[in-house]
Amino acid sequence: MNDTSAVSQSGASLLPDGIGTLTAVHLVIVALVAIAAIAIILVGIRRKRARGRAEHEMTRNAEQAGVPVPSAEPRRVPEPAASPPPPPPREEAIVPPAAPMPLADEPIAAAAPLDASPASEASPPEPSPSPTPAAGDAPGDQPVTLLKGLGPKVSAALAAHGITRVGQIAALTEAEAAALDAELGAFRGRMARDRWIEQARFLAAGDRAGFEAAFGKL
Repeated sequence: MNDTSAVSQSGASLLPDGIGTLTAVHLVIVALVAIAAIAIILVGIRRKRARGRAEHEMTRNAEQAGVPVPSAEPRRVPEPAASPPPPPPREEAIVPPAAPMPLADEPIAAAAPLDASPASEASPPEPSPSPTPAAGDAPGDQPVTLLKGLGPKVSAALAAHGITRVGQIAALTEAEAAALDAELGAFRGRMARDRWIEQARFLAAGDRAGFEAAFGKL
């Protein structure tokens, strides 16, 4: 008995000091790591179960409400179909140019010019005859339209003032002519420019030759 205890004490004395303490610490750390790993596994299992219950509840509620349940699998996007290759270019047949027609040996006779008939030639328009005084009328009673530069519009404006005969214009004084000219509106100044009074005096005097010499053919 004393020999055994002596051997145990000698074996224990062979271990360095602190080895037992380190071994105990290591065992504690290993135990803590194992406990943490087990706890993590348990938490993961609980979360998975809770997720499964939640999905089951959601599916059941959706079925009761008539809402389609979304599938867990991701939808596959169809790949676009490859476009067909373009058709090869068609080769157009080259048409050779047509050979020119052979010219006839005989020359083609030129068409003879057509002689214009006298009836087809345009004849110059005949001048419209000027109003001529009647044989029994006095020269001063001729219409004012015989005067050069006095057309229908001006004669209508003069008629509005009671002047229709060349004798009336020939008898106008300088003041009366100025007053009448001021009443002609758009035709103001035509009396002096076209020399109506001088023309009227030739015609009122019956001097047709003097009129045509000064103002042209009547």
